[in-house]
Amino acid sequence: MHQAPKGMRLHIGLFGRTNVGKSSFLNMISGQDVAITSPVPGTTTDVVEKTMELLPIGPVVFLDTAGLDDISELSGKRIAKTQKIYDRSDIVVLLVEPDQWTEYEEKVCEEAGLRQTPLIIVINKIDQIDPSDIFLNRINAFLDQVVFCSSINRDCRDGYVNAFKESLIAECPEDFLSPPAIVGDLLPLGGLAVLVVPIDLEAPKGRLILPQVQTIRDVLDNDAMVMVVKEREYAHVYQTLNKKPDIVICDSQVVQKMVADTPDDVKCTTFSILFARYKSDLIEAAKGAAAIDQLKQGDRVLIAEACSHHAIEDDIGRVKIPRWLKQYTGLNLKIDTTSGRDYPDDLVDYKLVIHCGSCMLTRRETLFRFLKAKQAGVAVTNYGVCISLLQGVLKRVLAPFPAALSAYEREIKLGEPESPRAREPEK
Repeated sequence: MHQAPKGMRLHIGLFGRTNVGKSSFLNMISGQDVAITSPVPGTTTDVVEKTMELLPIGPVVFLDTAGLDDISELSGKRIAKTQKIYDRSDIVVLLVEPDQWTEYEEKVCEEAGLRQTPLIIVINKIDQIDPSDIFLNRINAFLDQVVFCSSINRDCRDGYVNAFKESLIAECPEDFLSPPAIVGDLLPLGGLAVLVVPIDLEAPKGRLILPQVQTIRDVLDNDAMVMVVKEREYAHVYQTLNKKPDIVICDSQVVQKMVADTPDDVKCTTFSILFARYKSDLIEAAKGAAAIDQLKQGDRVLIAEACSHHAIEDDIGRVKIPRWLKQYTGLNLKIDTTSGRDYPDDLVDYKLVIHCGSCMLTRRETLFRFLKAKQAGVAVTNYGVCISLLQGVLKRVLAPFPAALSAYEREIKLGEPESPRAREPEK
């Protein structure tokens, strides 16, 4: 990969009223004319995304939004898009002018607080007026540290950028400064992970999909070894090796065959389950899977796919999961599918959300999607957990994660009398 994917970057949302200098600030930080600037209010008409390397933090995405007080003809649509950026932002940056504090600034602080998203306030245009003590005391009610700058003063750029970086490092979520392992913590030093990777219509030509590449890198970063095979060759691995692998990881679509070919004393799981832990909340996903056995005739299920790829004939989210779900439950379910960032604002009509592995989303954005489902009283799980349950092997592939397995088993007991569908065949 020549560039870090957006889903692996720190997302920094730039918010503020029209003409406070958000776009000028972005241009100053990037050192480029990324966004069009003008003294005319409402120049930024849509979200401007800028990916860059911001050392020492690393890969980031700046999200430059339209002014919160936009009153132009298209202001409603612009502000609606701006609102969605709160969900994507790992850090909220609020730009203000000296001695200007209104209901719009209060709203940004409120939105950041509701999401428990770190907040940085940048006081721009200090070349025009010095902020008063009364104004600074009001800001200090929200946080102790602010950044001062004049985004059009290029002579002082380095000082302003360094001050902003210092605040970013102080507020940066820990998982970006010290990313959690994908699988490395499940492997001993010098251990072996076997990855079972189907090469089918959904595999990109000449490449592996992102979760597979990230898993390989994580194994290597944790000083372990990795062996990659297709599902047809996996059974022969044990004739080739002089010791059993420490863990086997497969694509969810071949989980049933992988489990059948894996000795009982070898840990195994799926890429999607690993990413349910890495990108969201595996325990919640395990609990949510238990809701599949509580579905009733005509219930609505949402399948949320974060990618916006062109659907193939036997697409996993649009074709396979709906087919397996109906076969498993024996019910006529109403299944909706969303893609990209088209996640519904209102989920109350759904009984279950089945989310993808989120390789194209940030962890914060996926966690917020899970939170929105929980707030609506809707169970939520992910592709890997759901597919493993539908294939009758969920307990086996959750075994490397005792807390998630216990959460699933507790949720099943809460739903007693247990549905016959929830009982997995004993090996």
